[in-house]
Amino acid sequence: MEAPTIGMDRKIKALVRAGYYSSELEVIKDAIRSLFRENTELKINVAIELYKEAEISLGKAAEIAGVTTIEFKEILGKRGIIREIEARPAEEMDSKLKKYLQK
Repeated sequence: MEAPTIGMDRKIKALVRAGYYSSELEVIKDAIRSLFRENTELKINVAIELYKEAEISLGKAAEIAGVTTIEFKEILGKRGIIREIEARPAEEMDSKLKKYLQK
């Protein structure tokens, strides 16, 4: 006969009662930190999603993923994610070019 499993909620409450954590939220935060520490692929996926939604920069995404900016660019490329590069308006570039050519 298989022993009944104890629900996650009960386990979390037991940790708080035992004094290991100050609240249930602290247990959950620690569990999520451990999850990301142990699962590199999750860190990368979170970084990609935040980057795709323009919530973070490329550099910050690389930091979250735990890789260099160059490595993160490669990961994006392998997954078929096109980086959008912000360009200045053509008029502004033409104006600057004329200024440099006059010197």
